[in-house]
Amino acid sequence: MTTFTALTTLDGKDPAQALGDAMEGLDPAPTGVGVFELEDGSGLWEVGGYFEDAPDEVALALLAAAHGAKPFAVSELPEVDWVAHVKRELAPVEAGRFFVHGSHDADKLPEGRVGLLIEAAMAFGTGHHGTTLGCLRAFDTLLNTGHAPSRVADIGCGTAVLAMAAAKCLPDAQVIASDIDPVAVEVAEANLAANGMAGAVTCVEAAGFGADRLSELAPYDLVFANILKGPLIELAPEMSAHTAPGGHVILSGILNPQAAAVIDAYSRTGFNLVSRDEIVDWTTLVLQKMS
Repeated sequence: MTTFTALTTLDGKDPAQALGDAMEGLDPAPTGVGVFELEDGSGLWEVGGYFEDAPDEVALALLAAAHGAKPFAVSELPEVDWVAHVKRELAPVEAGRFFVHGSHDADKLPEGRVGLLIEAAMAFGTGHHGTTLGCLRAFDTLLNTGHAPSRVADIGCGTAVLAMAAAKCLPDAQVIASDIDPVAVEVAEANLAANGMAGAVTCVEAAGFGADRLSELAPYDLVFANILKGPLIELAPEMSAHTAPGGHVILSGILNPQAAAVIDAYSRTGFNLVSRDEIVDWTTLVLQKMS
């Protein structure tokens, strides 16, 4: 299927978000709209939309003028097998002892590394994003310092790559993975099967800790939560209630400027900061529940 894009730039986050919201009302409507700050220090923001049908260029011109943006550049993209393309371009990720790869790179697994097979077409969490990478690095550090959790939860698991990492390194541990999206739960189970780990991780559909099985296995010695700032802050009291004294939580999905607010929320519910790691725009936090 042919795809059309419409891209423009303008000054300021709020005007850019307002333009992005206005694009949602176009006819034909975009299939997706993105608003991003350019990383060149210019202070400009890019607003872009993806369309299955050719967009109304007159309407785009009026929107750009009304919001003080440059004229939209409209392009027609050729049909591409994106999964095949990504498989070719997506290199394996190394995070301490972990080696995250697609099936096309299975033969590249270094000796002595923990291999985690995640296909490019799967849900969020291939290991290439700074959040997943940060969580794997943090877990590797915990293992290197002698921690051996016996009960592990992966909240908002996506591909379940973090839960699989825990189950591979802690074969005697009870590991559970949850996600609010039923499709992600199916993906998690498929990934477990693809890695020869069917049954090694319990997968449940839940928002936060809202599943009976999650409560039954609590308290946890280790909890992964790679989600977003808002849900992480909302989860802080539940996280405290479900984490054992002395247990650790590894949190990500946090933009660097948001880290202080997350740390504050968790300090107020009984956690101390152990470490923080910044990878490009994203922060990963390790916190420990006070005894």
